[in-house]
Amino acid sequence: MFAQPRMLRVPPYERGITLGDFILPIRIGERTSVRQHHVALVLLGVLVLAVSAQIVVRVPGSPVPVTGQTFGVLVTATALGFRRGIASVGLYLLLGFVLPIYAGGASGIDHIVARQDGHLVLGATGGYLVGFLLAAAAVGRLAELGWDRRYAGALAAMLLGNVLVYAVGLPWLAAATGVSAGTALQQGLYPFLAGDALKFALAAAVFPVGWWIVGRRPSDR
Repeated sequence: MFAQPRMLRVPPYERGITLGDFILPIRIGERTSVRQHHVALVLLGVLVLAVSAQIVVRVPGSPVPVTGQTFGVLVTATALGFRRGIASVGLYLLLGFVLPIYAGGASGIDHIVARQDGHLVLGATGGYLVGFLLAAAAVGRLAELGWDRRYAGALAAMLLGNVLVYAVGLPWLAAATGVSAGTALQQGLYPFLAGDALKFALAAAVFPVGWWIVGRRPSDR
């Protein structure tokens, strides 16, 4: 559905180009292969996710802390696009099984699912982690269509990504903790809305500015 003309915010020949393609200086980019360039950006995305996850604020009465993870996922996917965004988030999730790069330095597959007394048990925050992949796919694709080049489009894309994270995270939280839908909203949604609004408003402003800078930089730098 993302390929429909009304979704395309840039000329067809610019579709697929994201701000991440301009992160490396031109002269450095010319000395690396396309594959090396993509790999470097994916690894940079993993680093951004790992660092942002260490920003943690505990919420009293909620098993879900306020972290910089969602912000990091949406910014990374917007900068890198569909495939590289998914690759960065997927690699981050896999590395988190063995490395302390989840929120607050946590690690382990048990944050998603674990076996207890012979039964599979869902981790309370696992749905948010899985939702990151869906958010990265949607936001990354919209960025490839040029949605991040104007403030309104960037904000709309990030809001959609955030909704997808909650769409998976909240039902998962309710199932994992055995609480009602209303309690899941109180624990996993309401405490985060104000912070989300501020973070995404700021991030949505950064990308149009970034494109403006790219448009003005010398082509022979």
